[in-house]
Amino acid sequence: MEISEFQKRMYDLYAHNDKRRGAPATALWLVEEVGELAEAIRRDEHDNIKEELADCFAWTAALANLYGIDLESAFLEKYPDSCPTCGKKPCVCTD
Repeated sequence: MEISEFQKRMYDLYAHNDKRRGAPATALWLVEEVGELAEAIRRDEHDNIKEELADCFAWTAALANLYGIDLESAFLEKYPDSCPTCGKKPCVCTD
C-alpha cells in the first residue's frame, strides 16, 4: 500500500469525524497516541509498540487530511534520497 492509499483509506473511514472534531482536538489525539507509544517503548511491549505506531500513523494522516496535505508528497519533498541536513546517504549527522 502506498502512503497516498493509506491516507485515502483514513479519509474514507474517518474524515466526517475528523472534520467535526477539528484540527486542534485531532492533534491532541495524536499527542495522546505518541504518549502511549512512549509508554509501550518504556515497557518494551513489542505488540503494543506495533499497535501504537499504527495509531500514530493514522492520526498523522487524519491531520494531513484536515489540512489538505498529501503526506506522500510532503515526505518525498522533506526527505529526498539523501539526508536533508547533511545531504549524505547514509546520513553522517552526529545526532
